[in-house]
Amino acid sequence: MLDALRTEASACTRCRLHEGRTQVVFGNGNPSADLMFVGEAPGFHEDRQGIPFVGQAGKLLDRLLDGIGLTRADVFVANVLKCRPPGNRDPQPDEIEQCEPYLFRQIELIRPRVVATLGNFATKLLSGKPTGITRVHGVEQETTIGGSRVLLYPIYHPAAALYTPAMLKVLEEDFARIPTLLEHEVGPPAPFLEPLAEPEPEPVAVQLGLF
Repeated sequence: MLDALRTEASACTRCRLHEGRTQVVFGNGNPSADLMFVGEAPGFHEDRQGIPFVGQAGKLLDRLLDGIGLTRADVFVANVLKCRPPGNRDPQPDEIEQCEPYLFRQIELIRPRVVATLGNFATKLLSGKPTGITRVHGVEQETTIGGSRVLLYPIYHPAAALYTPAMLKVLEEDFARIPTLLEHEVGPPAPFLEPLAEPEPEPVAVQLGLF
């Protein structure tokens, strides 16, 4: 099913970004991963190679994973957008709207226990809240995505540490909590309660029989 979705995404022309891409960057890793990372969008190197996080930020991600005893083969890595925005600009709202069904379907098929959102765009999309990463990083929350209950765990994008070295310590501390979060049992979604239907009036014959 994930391969079928990959094939569908590879031919996507839903938004303007398909015009300038080299290839779609669908995501890669373990299709049954308990831990999934969601970044913002492919960059120059990702667009060329078709693999997310292969530049300097990707090398840092590998290092952070190694620090908690994991490798790329243990996790699944994807982005909000599957095509590179020109000049690595921020994703536009209409581009996110057109691309988000692929991400939600990925989460539905992979069924991870923990979804770690890397940076603002992934965090805001998957939390459904406008709060920025600075306020919510390192604070997990249970939510329903793709029909499954997951633990959403916002953390800074590794690129932040490339521009601000002091951010590396924050990233390492947030990553250090991931093994514990993977052991967390996520509760079932709240049951959907059907509205109470109006009782049907009893037939007149029955009503008359009560007197």
